[in-house]
Amino acid sequence: MPPQFHFISGLPRSGSTLFSALLRQNPAFYADISSPVMGLVESVISQTSAGSEMAPLVSEERKIAVTKGIFANYYSDVDKQVIFDTNRGWTARLSLLDLLFPQSKVICLARNVAWVLDSMERQICKSPMENTKLFNNNQQRSTVYSRVESMASQSGLVGFGWHALRDGCFSDYAENLLIIDYDLLVRKPASVMQGVYQFLDLPFFQHNFDNVEFDSPAFDQNLGVDGLHRVHKEVMPRERETILPPELFEKYSNMMFWRDLKSSKAFTLAPSR
Repeated sequence: MPPQFHFISGLPRSGSTLFSALLRQNPAFYADISSPVMGLVESVISQTSAGSEMAPLVSEERKIAVTKGIFANYYSDVDKQVIFDTNRGWTARLSLLDLLFPQSKVICLARNVAWVLDSMERQICKSPMENTKLFNNNQQRSTVYSRVESMASQSGLVGFGWHALRDGCFSDYAENLLIIDYDLLVRKPASVMQGVYQFLDLPFFQHNFDNVEFDSPAFDQNLGVDGLHRVHKEVMPRERETILPPELFEKYSNMMFWRDLKSSKAFTLAPSR
């Protein structure tokens, strides 16, 4: 039997790596950090779309077959019943996922954007001898203000994820989304995972929240941000003071639209308001 595909998306620094680490405890599941699959798929679509030289030679059926082949071949060495592919752009491509894998679901991790930016800033400051690849030039990386502005821009690391999440939440395919609020995940992980299995309609697996393991040092070293995908062993909330200037923290604190999605069909697991 071919594997069943589901997807992980949402905001950075919102628990997607922790969530993947928990999923990996289930011997039937495969999950990891962001993969290149979406980029490969977008490349095929670009090279075979209207206006390209090859477009007249590639039928819709063949494009679908080639695109599905990317998933099958990329994960050909993974012997698992369920595969979770991770990319922050999937929420903006729900119609494509519905076409390729009609039964698939997208699990989105979300968090107060101010704390996302705070977490990114903390990670960057831990590597003062590196010019991280998260920024395109010295002007963007020069101060906390320029770094936050760059990351929060519409095409930035955080801004893109936020806009893509809103895109999916108000699309015709919003019912395929489950949004997990980071605060609830770290406070009530057992309840969250029960909700995940119900949403995916898969048999429940008892996870261990006191012994979670995950790290991707080679990937993080290549980005110039040490520990970006390293998770704490125990799932629990960790209170701290922000290192962002107060006006920046306040500016980005009121963007948690997923906690009040009255006009969306997306499902949400979030703290009670």
